[in-house]
Amino acid sequence: MSLYSALTIGVAGLRANSSALSGISNNIANVNTVGYKRTRADFSSLVSASIGNPLDAGAGVSAASQRLISTEGPLQLASASTDLAIAGSGFFVVGTATQNGASDDALRFTRAGNFAPDEQGFLRNSAGYYLRGWAAKPDGSFVTNASDTAALSSVNIASISGAAKASSSVQVNGNLKASQAISAAEATYDATATATNMASGTVTPDFVRTIQVFDSQGGVHNINLAFLKSSTAANTWNTEVYVTPASDVTIGAPLVDGQLATGVVKFDANGQFDAAGSMSLALSFGASTAGAPAGGAYNWASGLGIAAQNIAVNLGSAGASGGMTQFDSNSVLDSSIVDGAIFGSLTGVDVNNQGFVTASFSNGLVQKIYQLPLATFVNPNGLNAESGDAFSLAINSGSLNLKAAGDGAGKVASRSLEGSNVDLAEEFTNLITVQRAYSASSRIITTADEMLDELIRIKR
Repeated sequence: MSLYSALTIGVAGLRANSSALSGISNNIANVNTVGYKRTRADFSSLVSASIGNPLDAGAGVSAASQRLISTEGPLQLASASTDLAIAGSGFFVVGTATQNGASDDALRFTRAGNFAPDEQGFLRNSAGYYLRGWAAKPDGSFVTNASDTAALSSVNIASISGAAKASSSVQVNGNLKASQAISAAEATYDATATATNMASGTVTPDFVRTIQVFDSQGGVHNINLAFLKSSTAANTWNTEVYVTPASDVTIGAPLVDGQLATGVVKFDANGQFDAAGSMSLALSFGASTAGAPAGGAYNWASGLGIAAQNIAVNLGSAGASGGMTQFDSNSVLDSSIVDGAIFGSLTGVDVNNQGFVTASFSNGLVQKIYQLPLATFVNPNGLNAESGDAFSLAINSGSLNLKAAGDGAGKVASRSLEGSNVDLAEEFTNLITVQRAYSASSRIITTADEMLDELIRIKR
């Protein structure tokens, strides 16, 4: 009985070491595979519990494999901005189809981030998996959900043709001359009448400057700030804000001649802008489709076909640097800072360490278009391995959690790739060990066979 058991044990040794050799061979073959996770063979002894003699209780050995998914590989520099790696924990979320949730789509997780656009502009890695992310909403925000994979969409960079940005703020830096002589026209000045206001050109302002702003389609419009020193109050200037040409807006009475706002701008005794005593400079344009405006309101002209827009004109505040001042120096506009931009074409796509996919445009705009979540698991080593260095959800892995990069997960490294976590020296050492163990197991079979042969010879 013991001799036959020895044969069985020898066969178990051959089988276990053959299995280990297969894993080692696969590791060596994938030493240069992006994102590959090595397999480790774990040996365990087998015992026959029905045999009382401890010498006869052994039943050989078995080999079980464990893929070391949580062990990171080294990060290597890459040339493309869409070559991505993860520094820390987490996996890129990918799918087998271009559309998330399609009938032929299967959700996968990978650290092989060698993504490149396909013929339709979808980012796909070399194994054919499509990258998934949270798409930006029209207002630029992102809807993130830690467990709802249906909120993801395939990252497509071909759908981004260009962008324009409407102006929302204007910073004006300059000076109005404190000793400015009172204009003769100031005596009859009335902002509500074409014959006596600055917007019509009838009254010449003491100081006027034109600032260009951008609408929702990237169009350029001229907004004028006109100042006429008041004779009725010290440090006070009659002010009109108006558009040229006036046909760019539709206005409601008492506004005339393209006016957006009228009133006064005041300064304190130190020549600093007095925001509390000055007119409001918060401009609010109604959309071209808004129809006739209410009294004192204004819309973009119907022929322009553009969206509503709010523009805050900032003339500064007391004690702060910049803004408008009133000192006894020549009136001058030092600078005007306007946000927004004309239409620009796409020039490039990049990814930052928080996983935001940003598009750069020829007009200088940089716009976030996707956010790449990182998938995390309680036990990543329990994931099921799939072809193409990808993994799928399994019972042993625990539940899926989608996290923003850097928030409970690793960070995304652009222009980088994660190398295989295979240590070639270790694998060669294991190869020698397994080879010797396999040879030793074969000797068990040879020896048992010789002993059986001797037993048979006794009968002869």
